[in-house]
Amino acid sequence: MSTVTYVILGILAVLVAWVVASYNGFVRLVNRAKEAWADIDVQLKRRYDLIPNLVNTVKGYATHESAAFEKVSEARARAMGAGNLHDKSQAENMLTGALKSIFAIAEAYPDLKANQNFLELQRELSDTENKIQAARRFYNTNVRDLNTKVESFPANVIAGMFNFAKMELFELGEGEAAAKEPAEVKF
Repeated sequence: MSTVTYVILGILAVLVAWVVASYNGFVRLVNRAKEAWADIDVQLKRRYDLIPNLVNTVKGYATHESAAFEKVSEARARAMGAGNLHDKSQAENMLTGALKSIFAIAEAYPDLKANQNFLELQRELSDTENKIQAARRFYNTNVRDLNTKVESFPANVIAGMFNFAKMELFELGEGEAAAKEPAEVKF
């Protein structure tokens, strides 16, 4: 075999190794983003589980505020049933607003604010909100890395060949400024 043949085989081997490494890099980024979304999902489910207890605790003190309780229940159901990421973001924003109304109601009831069960639920919800924000940042970082690689040359060639696509960021709040502020659940 001639030297030219060895050079061509060497170039092909390097090209194949690069394609394999790029493909595996995309797989790794997609899996990280999926794992990060699972973290968000766990925290959102925890939040959904806390809300009925919170509503029932507040109901015991403020039975005449049924419209606010219905709004929270409706927002919770909508958030739990949201299908895509955009709908999930909007539903979570509605739920955060509805929760704020519950805490505003609680302001008017000093006995409720002193209730140990309410205080514990408030603490758990605040902790959950912080975990949601941390999980959201982790997810968005992984999605940003994937999206950058999907758009960058020459990796975009591999992305196109193997149908790797950009993923949507998960943003909460009305605009990015609101997304950086967790729901206020403290008095």
